[in-house]
Amino acid sequence: MSHAVVTGASSGIGEAIVDKLLAQGWQVTGLSRSPVTRANPAFRSVQVDLGDSEALRQVIATLPTPQALVHAAGMMAAAPLGELDPMASERLWRLHVQAAETLVNHFAPQMSQGGRIVVIGSRTSRGAAGRSQYVATKAALVGMVRSWAAELAPRGITANVVAPGATQTPMLSAPGRESSPPNVPPIGRLITPQEVAALVNFVLSPDAAAITGQELVICGGASLK
Repeated sequence: MSHAVVTGASSGIGEAIVDKLLAQGWQVTGLSRSPVTRANPAFRSVQVDLGDSEALRQVIATLPTPQALVHAAGMMAAAPLGELDPMASERLWRLHVQAAETLVNHFAPQMSQGGRIVVIGSRTSRGAAGRSQYVATKAALVGMVRSWAAELAPRGITANVVAPGATQTPMLSAPGRESSPPNVPPIGRLITPQEVAALVNFVLSPDAAAITGQELVICGGASLK
């Protein structure tokens, strides 16, 4: 049974990815700040603050090397210039970028051919008014993942960013987002976590072995504007 490590497993996109992988017969270890209870014996919940690098390193040192690593944990902070909070920048960087680096730095050297690394980014990685702190971390992820993909390609391991637009998750109503509400894309509705999970599932599959170093956008047509 293939094993995947998925961060942010307690809600939103991470939870939907866990649902999809379990349905596909994967064994899944879910990392999240909140504990997750599931009846499925193929799922294991590991409680950890992903923004605490030392705690994360200690936890992943106890885990077996997975065939797939999916970093889906995330948070949103939005503010215009003149109101940027440096503490928010630090929290975003630790959770989005530093956690991804810690996870991939530990697991990638041990992964075998056919391994998969997926990081959940954002279609706003190229810029969005009022979201510069959030966007900065998502843009950094694209550069990191492309670099990892180039390094890992000769070993048959892929690394990609799946970048959704406005997705119907609890993050949309998180405190601090009031100044930058989500825009409904041209398809007339928000993206569902299940649609993002379906794309991640394909990228993890053997059929996606030739896809690496890409930022795969799923935005309901928002990028057409």
